[in-house]
This record gives sequence, C-alpha cells and structure tokens, in this order.
Amino acid sequence: MNIDWVRKYCMSMPHATETVQWSDDLVFKVGGKMFAVVVLVPAKVWLSFKCSPEEFAELTERPRIIPAPYSARYYWVALETQDALPLAELEQLLRQSYRLVVEKLPKKASAALSATCGKRIQSTARRSARRKAR
Repeated sequence: MNIDWVRKYCMSMPHATETVQWSDDLVFKVGGKMFAVVVLVPAKVWLSFKCSPEEFAELTERPRIIPAPYSARYYWVALETQDALPLAELEQLLRQSYRLVVEKLPKKASAALSATCGKRIQSTARRSARRKAR
C-alpha cells in the first residue's frame, strides 16, 4: 500500500474531500472534519487516523504504531511505516475513522451532506438499531 492507495480508498467514501494542509500533509475530511492524514514528504510517520479509545490503547501497544503527534488526546494513531498494519485491517480502521467522524458531525453539517446526495448519512449504531427493530 502507498499514498495513492490510501487516497483512492479514502476518496471512495461518501462526501470525502481532500486538501493539502500544513504544506506537507494530505488531509481527508468529511463535513469539514478530518478522518485521515497522509504525510507527503519523508517523516517519522506516514499515516494518521482517528480510532476508538479501546482501539487506541490496543494499537499503540503494537510496534511501529504510536500516538499521533498533536492529536493523540483525540484518540488518533500514527503509523510509522507502510507495513505497520495488514491491508484488510487498515481498510477497516480507515472506514471506522470515517464513521467516527460522521457520527460526531453537528446535525446541520450532517443534514447538509445528506441534501447533496439525497440520502441521509447514518451512524452504524443507528442502522444496527433499526435492523434489530425490524
């Protein structure tokens, strides 16, 4: 996996946008909120993303995965190398990062995203609850 793969995967998520910030970072956002960051120049880390508090504790115990500089208090982890995680696990964690951010979007931002494509963005928890109720 490489930067191109991460870019293609992140941009495949509904309403995902990308921007270059801080001159060297490719930032992926949904509703104006970051869910993943790729460093474009050689650095200590190459990819950062949000995770749950439980996963943060588990992931930071693994080799080549550290608390993300400046954002660890918000449960962001950083991968020091491209092979720090298997591809399937990285896909799942990036998808979860996206969902965590979407779930925390203000109602107004979530409604604006829904209006642009005609379907409502729902959190995984709400979808699961509706499925169980059927």
